[in-house]
Amino acid sequence: MERVERASARGAEEQGSVGPVADEPKTRRRSTKAEQRAETIEQMLDEAEYLFSKHGLHGVTLKDVAKRVGVHHTLLNYYFEDKKSLFDAVFARRAVVTSERRMKALDDYEKASGGKPTVEGALHAFLDTDLDLYIHGGEGWKNYGALGALVANTPEWGADLMDSHFDPVVLRLIDLLKKALPGCAERDIFWGYHFVTGALMVTLARTGRIDKLSGGVCKSEDFEAIKARMASFMAAGFLQICKPT
Repeated sequence: MERVERASARGAEEQGSVGPVADEPKTRRRSTKAEQRAETIEQMLDEAEYLFSKHGLHGVTLKDVAKRVGVHHTLLNYYFEDKKSLFDAVFARRAVVTSERRMKALDDYEKASGGKPTVEGALHAFLDTDLDLYIHGGEGWKNYGALGALVANTPEWGADLMDSHFDPVVLRLIDLLKKALPGCAERDIFWGYHFVTGALMVTLARTGRIDKLSGGVCKSEDFEAIKARMASFMAAGFLQICKPT
């Protein structure tokens, strides 16, 4: 499994880049066997991510993944102990990228605010940084978003997976919100976050429901439109429930 972890870490670094990709050099050195193995594992993770995002953990078999990759399923068993270990590797690969990016954005925002954050500023740092990955990161990131929405709505084991990967960055946001709303009851700040993450998960699921309801005026794929509105909308909600009575 050490090889899988190294390859997954390499994939996470690659997935963290969402800017323009430089032109490939005309001449490339021959890949080593280690690089070829890493590329194979990345392909497995990509195809598994796509399938899990559509059908969930229990709706996919290792044979399904192997068929999409174009290899025998025993090769997946060589790298991954079972389907759950493959699922966990898929989920962890991009979780580390989005968590680190958001943590840095929150830290940078607090410094820029001079230690006096606003609710909307903190939410922009948390939400916009994540949404940028889905806007610029390609279809793989959108698949990961849908997968995250499935995991977040699976109480049997999904909550534990979300906790282990995202609690530090969520609590960092909560800390900034407490500073921005010093008179707000702690429970209201946590309820506010609950509503924020619910809206984010529905957004990442891309169900297409908003498309039908709006007659095509709004589209669930339009992350730019979502980014332009979500933080401001949620900030107003925080200010309302934290308003002195």
